[in-house]
Amino acid sequence: MAKRNVAVVLAGGKGSRMGADIPKQFFEIQGKTVLEYSVEAFDSHPSIDEVVIVSHKDYIDRVGDLVKKNNYRKVAAILEGGRERYDSSLAAVRKYATEDVVLILHDAARPLVSKRIIDDVISTMKSAKACGVAIASTDTILVCNDGVLNSVPDRKSMYRAQTPQAFDIEVIRSAYEIGLKDSAFTATDDCGVVLKYRPDIPIRIVEGEESNLKVTFRDDLKMLELYLNK
Repeated sequence: MAKRNVAVVLAGGKGSRMGADIPKQFFEIQGKTVLEYSVEAFDSHPSIDEVVIVSHKDYIDRVGDLVKKNNYRKVAAILEGGRERYDSSLAAVRKYATEDVVLILHDAARPLVSKRIIDDVISTMKSAKACGVAIASTDTILVCNDGVLNSVPDRKSMYRAQTPQAFDIEVIRSAYEIGLKDSAFTATDDCGVVLKYRPDIPIRIVEGEESNLKVTFRDDLKMLELYLNK
């Protein structure tokens, strides 16, 4: 029996780098919030069985209002995140720890994730236990220390990470379980947690898209509008 595909939309941040009064996931683009675009991508996908949204505690009611307004069919829960980015992932991991599911973790701040990317992630997970999305770097990457160039890695092996990232629940659960026992544990990326603490698990990579950009600064909203207008 195939595992259920559970999409986790991570909207736990407060968006301080945007320099605004509300988190970036609530900024509006052409009449809809960034969060709505992200949730709809998964709620409307035929191979997604369930959606959960992880929110900062101060905005759970606001997220709930958006869910009601749009009558999302697959949103099963709104979970409370924590201080760190990985706390949001952990909220979903703990909710589904005893269920036979594939968790598909996606940053709410990437509102233009395409059906093709989601299709490819789900297809890849039929034969894999971990999967990330990335796009080849067209720029030369410089490794610097204290403002001084240290090395120039081969661009052919350099990729820019995107989301979603998908995992068999046992893999991501055990990786965090091991990692949280490490006194030096830190994480900004779920694939990184699996890579470090479950090195026995190959992480397959699906090709991303330039339009699957992350809203970090105000100027990113202008770029999103350009993609939407296409």
